[in-house]
Amino acid sequence: MSAREQRQVASDRGLSKQRVVVEAVRLADREGVDGLSMRRLAGALGTGAMSLYHYVASKEELLDAMIDVVFEEIELPPEETDWQSAMRRRTVSVRQVLARHPWANGLMVSRTSPGPANLRHHEAVTACLRRAGFSVLMATHANWLLDSYVYGFALQEASLPFDTADELADMAEDVFLPQLPPDQFPYLNESAAALVAAGYDPADAFIFGLDLLLAALESLRASA
Repeated sequence: MSAREQRQVASDRGLSKQRVVVEAVRLADREGVDGLSMRRLAGALGTGAMSLYHYVASKEELLDAMIDVVFEEIELPPEETDWQSAMRRRTVSVRQVLARHPWANGLMVSRTSPGPANLRHHEAVTACLRRAGFSVLMATHANWLLDSYVYGFALQEASLPFDTADELADMAEDVFLPQLPPDQFPYLNESAAALVAAGYDPADAFIFGLDLLLAALESLRASA
């Protein structure tokens, strides 16, 4: 065996499927999922690309496993509380997890071979809604509605040119307001100035919208 082959075997000994998947998630968090390749992942692990196929048969299988890691981080709706509080906690958790793994948005519902954490998550959400009295059809509608809201909000949030309320205030004063002369855009100017004065945090909009959705769903549940 050549020296190169010996080094390859030594580096492969520390590999496992879990290590491969965790490193893939780290790479996607840093660089996005589009640039993720088996060759790039192998380089990060200090091994050859062919070695990875002992643990994941294809990039699709790797993506399934990566998405399962993301689902594992989401808090399941707790059983010891009412359905609205449970789904509120779960949906807030989804948003927090997507903030850590923005590459996962768009892949969460696209996997055709879901892993165990993915299935446990959807089972728990469906169980929460069904136990609350939603019919199968209404539980499906509620699930789709809440997921569409949180995925859409997270996608928009990830594209914002600021991260905090303070950064928004600075941009409003230095960038937005100069572009909104009050004689041409009186309402936009008024809104920007008022939001700066109030210390508005865009994150508040998420809870505002989520509570509206939950209240509307409760009305439908009660009437049914």
